[in-house]
Amino acid sequence: MGTVKMIPPKASFPPKLKVAAYCRVSTKAAEQLSSLAMQEQYYEKHIKQNPDWIFAGVYSDVGSGTRIKGRSRFKALLSACRRGKVDMILTKSAHRFARNTVDALKTIRMLRHRNVDIHFERENIHFRYESSEFMLMLICALAQDESYSKSKDIKWGLRKSFQNPDSKYYQRICYGYTHDQEGKLIIHGEQAEIVRLIYEMSASGVSLARISVHLEDMGIPSPRGKEVWSKETLRKILNNEKYMGSVTLQKTFVENYLEHKQIKNRGQLDMFQAAYHHEPIICIDS
Repeated sequence: MGTVKMIPPKASFPPKLKVAAYCRVSTKAAEQLSSLAMQEQYYEKHIKQNPDWIFAGVYSDVGSGTRIKGRSRFKALLSACRRGKVDMILTKSAHRFARNTVDALKTIRMLRHRNVDIHFERENIHFRYESSEFMLMLICALAQDESYSKSKDIKWGLRKSFQNPDSKYYQRICYGYTHDQEGKLIIHGEQAEIVRLIYEMSASGVSLARISVHLEDMGIPSPRGKEVWSKETLRKILNNEKYMGSVTLQKTFVENYLEHKQIKNRGQLDMFQAAYHHEPIICIDS
């Protein structure tokens, strides 16, 4: 009679987690970019040192957290999650991830649906479970309110600065001008000649399209160094009061701090004008 040999089951190990990190700073200031580089190094080392994790990349953005639009690396991270390339995201804090409560909740729910966890280190919270959603709402709402307060403070500071005729905002250069040693607007000789030519041709009834072709034929690059002068560039030059020696501030403004979209000031807010501010390129006969 034969014998029975028992074969034990093979040891099963949980699959390694594919872990990515997300970092964000608000501006390109040197200290913030340095902080971003340190965060990237920290997360890459931290993930690679864990034997149960697979490094799935570090995604970084520079810019506001009040909207997803404009954060290209954040969108790339979400795309990787949708394709099953990421099981867990590490990030410093909830407000680094998002300050817009609606966007944050939509993103969290999408990731949870795909079984992707998010670990916010500062708050020490994982958001794989629905029970964490209320906490997320509170954190993001506070971050959103902080952004709103900062936006109001910035707008107040700008308006106070606009009331000062010595403000640096009145000295911003445009095509045709440069700065002297004190940072004041002075005429740039060569560019000023091109500005005068554009005004003369326009006053003679020449279309923007023909002005553009003429400048291209002369081999004169646009203010951005392009061969072709766009109609919009020419239109802005023809409508810029700086060429008459004046400066007007707050011609546009941000209506919604979450959208960051500049809209034209058509009387919604005060405008500030400094007449006879600098030497004009175009002289209007009185």
